[in-house]
Amino acid sequence: MKTDIGQGDEPLPRQFSVIALWLLVINGIIGAGIFGVPARAAELLGAYSPIAFVLCGLLMLPIMLCFGEVSSYFRGTGGPILYTRAAFGSIVGFQTGWTFYVARTMAFAANINLLVSTLGYFVPGIDKGASRLAILFLICASLVWVNVIGARQAMRSLGVLTVLKMLPLVALVAVGIWNVPAEFLPAPQVLAPAVSEWGTALIILVYAFVGFESGLVPAAEARDPQRDMPRALILALVVATLLYGLVQALSVAVLPDLASSKRPLVDVAAVLMGPAGAALVMAGVIASVGGNVAGAMFSTPRASYMLAREGTLPQWFAGVHPRYKTPSRSVIFFGVACFALAAYGSFAWLAGMSVLSRLLIYLLCIAAIPRLRGKFGEDKARFHLPGGYLIPICGAAVCVWLLSQVSLDAVMSTALFLAVGTVLYLLARREQARNN
Repeated sequence: MKTDIGQGDEPLPRQFSVIALWLLVINGIIGAGIFGVPARAAELLGAYSPIAFVLCGLLMLPIMLCFGEVSSYFRGTGGPILYTRAAFGSIVGFQTGWTFYVARTMAFAANINLLVSTLGYFVPGIDKGASRLAILFLICASLVWVNVIGARQAMRSLGVLTVLKMLPLVALVAVGIWNVPAEFLPAPQVLAPAVSEWGTALIILVYAFVGFESGLVPAAEARDPQRDMPRALILALVVATLLYGLVQALSVAVLPDLASSKRPLVDVAAVLMGPAGAALVMAGVIASVGGNVAGAMFSTPRASYMLAREGTLPQWFAGVHPRYKTPSRSVIFFGVACFALAAYGSFAWLAGMSVLSRLLIYLLCIAAIPRLRGKFGEDKARFHLPGGYLIPICGAAVCVWLLSQVSLDAVMSTALFLAVGTVLYLLARREQARNN
């Protein structure tokens, strides 16, 4: 029986419990989407829309179960990079890391732009001109500082943001359950939505469940990643599915014109709790985006750190702070890149490409399962999926179906993006060969 890859002498200390890993995963999943998608779901499915969130959770279940198995084979930094490299070789591992890194950088830049725009709700004009640039810089610099001075401090900050993110959503559901009058409940619909409407809705809503992969990257800093990673993944999926379904059900019950609302949960909170409730939910949007970018600031630099350690990026990125034992150079580089991209624009054009990139990563990791099972044998310490290859086949089928819905523009952009990554990989390998 072979041992897992990635359990070597990494200088990053192992200090994270399953709760810390769950924080990373849940913040990768729950971003700002839940504060906006209820309107689109209601437009397509009406009173049936809460069911769609449950179905999306079921669609994601085989994918996340597959990640639970592959993550249990490894103890090193890298997540999907490590999985695909072990199964398919270094160039596939590098392309996985390259895709993950750039997509997360662009998403981070877009999210902090959204964060600044939301701040403009409270202070008009602060999201424009020099004020906008100053706030963007302050956000990036603060997150860089927290992540350089120590992983524990970063986890504490992420924990606080997670509480602030979840509190408005949980409060909204709790108030709604106990206070929704009978007249708010929607009349039963005789006809269910058409099959095509269900398909369109599921394609849109399932994207509210992606992003969990970022929580898998810092496995080398977990106390027992082979045991705790699968638990964190499944717990995060259950929490997200329940919360999304309850929020959607409440929104449908409270807001008759939900489909046309531009800020659905803010409007729902205003109905149930007045202006104070609306302000609470807006604060939740800020905390939600904040938690998402804080999780990205922690996880994404670990990808460039890992790629540098394996020799496919310059060794500079593998530098570890002598005092704080954090990948400080990768953290600083990521922060600078995010600020530059955020200052340039909103990067909404990347949304389709980032989703396509994630689906490709999911499909590659699922395809790696047969090879990884062959490499690591039948070690009972691993998390093994029941039913042979039935669950991986289901997960792959979901990925293929979702990929078939992606636009041609996103496919072409992603192909160009991967070609650039291939050139960088070959240049790095040539430089490494010369040094040797």
